[in-house]
Amino acid sequence: MKAVVVDNYGGPEAMVIREVPMPEPGPTDVVIKVAASGVNFIDVYFRTGLYKMPTPVALGSEAAGTVDAVGADVQDLKPGDRVAYAMVRGSYAEYAKVPAAQVVKIPDSVSFEQAAAVMLQGMTAHYLTRSTFALASGDSCLVHAAAGGTGALIVQMAKGVGATVIGTVSTPEKAAIATAAGADHIIYYTEQDFAVETRRLTGGRGVDVVYDGVGKTTFDKSLDSLRVRGMLVLFGASSGPVPPFDPSILNPKGSLFLTRPSLGHHIADRRELVWRAGDVLDMVGKGTLRVKIDERFPLERVGSNHPARPSSQPNHRD
Repeated sequence: MKAVVVDNYGGPEAMVIREVPMPEPGPTDVVIKVAASGVNFIDVYFRTGLYKMPTPVALGSEAAGTVDAVGADVQDLKPGDRVAYAMVRGSYAEYAKVPAAQVVKIPDSVSFEQAAAVMLQGMTAHYLTRSTFALASGDSCLVHAAAGGTGALIVQMAKGVGATVIGTVSTPEKAAIATAAGADHIIYYTEQDFAVETRRLTGGRGVDVVYDGVGKTTFDKSLDSLRVRGMLVLFGASSGPVPPFDPSILNPKGSLFLTRPSLGHHIADRRELVWRAGDVLDMVGKGTLRVKIDERFPLERVGSNHPARPSSQPNHRD
C-alpha cells in the first residue's frame, strides 16, 4: 500500500510516498481502509521536527473509513463498519492500523469527509470549551484564528452555550467566516491591538478565557486580555513556541491561570472519547456544528496545502 512518510525533517518536499507492507492487526487493533484523512497543523509540527520523533515519521493524525480487519480480541467492531479516529499517526495512507479503543463509529448522517475533518479539531474545540474552561451562558472568550479550522469550531461551540465571542482575524474574508460561525465581535489583529480592543469591548474588564493556538506572537497580549483570575488556554504554537518566562507575572496581571492542554489527555479514557466524539459527530449530523472543507487532495498531492513552516501570523488553518 501507499503511505506518506518523512525521512528528514523539512518543508512539504520532505514528505515522500512509499510502498509499505499492508498492516496486520494485533489482538486489540483494527485495520481501516482510509476513505479520508484530515490535514492538521500538528502534521506540520511532526514534519518540521518541532515535535521530534524517530524517523521515518508517519504523517497524518486523523481519518475516517471502513474497518477492513479486526484483531482476535476486538468485540465491538467488525469489517465493514464506518469508523473514525484521531491522535494516531499514519493516516496519510491507504490503510491504517489503529487500536480499537481509539476508534468510534460514524453515524449514518455523517460522511467520511465530515468525520475526517472534525475528529481532531472538533474534539479539540469540545474539550477546550466543555472541560478546560467550561463555558456557560454569560461568559466571554477571545478566540484567536477565529476563521481557522479549530477556531471556527470553538466559536460555534461557545455560541452554542450562550457565551460572548470575540474573534481575531486578518482580512474581511476571514471576518466573514468567523461572523458566520457566530462571533459577536471581530478584531483585525493586523490593524488593531487585540488586547486594547478586547478591553474596550468588555468595558475594561477583560474576557473570562482566551483560547490561543498561536503561541509566540500572541502570548503576552493574550494575558493582557484577561479579567482578574481569567484563564489563558494555550493549545498550539502556530507562530512558534512561547519563550521561557517568569510565572510570577501571572500575579500582577490579575492572579491569572495558564494551562497548556492537549487532546490526548482528554480522550485517553475510552468513556471520555466516546462521549466527546459522540457529542461532536452528533452535532455535525444534526447540522448544529458546521464543518467547512476547503479543499480535497489525492494522497499524491498531500503536500499541496502544507505550509513550509509554522506561520508567524495567527490566521492559519488549524
